[in-house]
Amino acid sequence: MDGFSENVYVLDHPLITHKISILRDKRTGTNEFRQLVEEIAMLMGFVALSDLPMKSVEVETPIEKLAVVPILRAGLGMVSGLTALVPSAKIGHIGLYRDEKTHKPVEYFCKLPNPIEERTIVVCDPMLATGGSGIDAITQ
Repeated sequence: MDGFSENVYVLDHPLITHKISILRDKRTGTNEFRQLVEEIAMLMGFVALSDLPMKSVEVETPIEKLAVVPILRAGLGMVSGLTALVPSAKIGHIGLYRDEKTHKPVEYFCKLPNPIEERTIVVCDPMLATGGSGIDAITQ
């Protein structure tokens, strides 16, 4: 093995160990097994590929900038699906609840990428009743 030792990695990371233990469990189904193998490969690749040589290149940034803004909390579940499609999207958050007496939305939190005016915004909320929260979020 002389000359190869610098390319050998022993990965003793708790996340990898945990995922391997689930992988080895006889109760782990085929779909979960495949998902775990993919996750383990990503974690291993992160370490194994950390010393790849880099090359500088010039790129043109797309004009269209995107922001994914979930309405807390229900909209959070939609963020990963959208950012998987557009990894460069910035993420903001709007927290709203409906006042029990007036039935109007009340904002309790708003954190948006700056400058938000330069972005196309995708507001995420799987809970649509009257649309009041969605209208208020878009107004923000």
